[in-house]
Amino acid sequence: MFERILVPTDGSPHATTAIEDAIELAADQDATLHALSVADSGPLGDVRLPGEAANPSEALAERAQGFVDDAVERAEAAGVEATGTIRNGPPSSEILDYAREIDADVIVMGSRGRGGLHRMAVGSVADHVIRFGEFRVLVVDAGEDATDT
Repeated sequence: MFERILVPTDGSPHATTAIEDAIELAADQDATLHALSVADSGPLGDVRLPGEAANPSEALAERAQGFVDDAVERAEAAGVEATGTIRNGPPSSEILDYAREIDADVIVMGSRGRGGLHRMAVGSVADHVIRFGEFRVLVVDAGEDATDT
């Protein structure tokens, strides 16, 4: 039923739970997992954290690569074929563009991410993906114990 499963990640607890569920689904379906992290360097994207690279875009790309590497490693440890990609731009648009490129069968994503000012200003990434995409979307809630970072 599913051959290509896309799981966007921003390192949040909700994204981590989505990765776990996506890996389980991929294993069950013998599907390939495509992990994606978007380094949003726009005016409302994440800001550089202390100790990170002097170039904010470089710092965001390094963080995004770390999130993708973690997802791919988890999938491979579970015996699931996986690939990882990072993009730069508005997260919801990049998620939908990448899903179209790989012809994703389903997008598995967290109900909330890092959020903050960006979410208040432009709305939920998951909501945008659901409303403006043409894909099946499985939205995962990390539960009451999850705290957004």
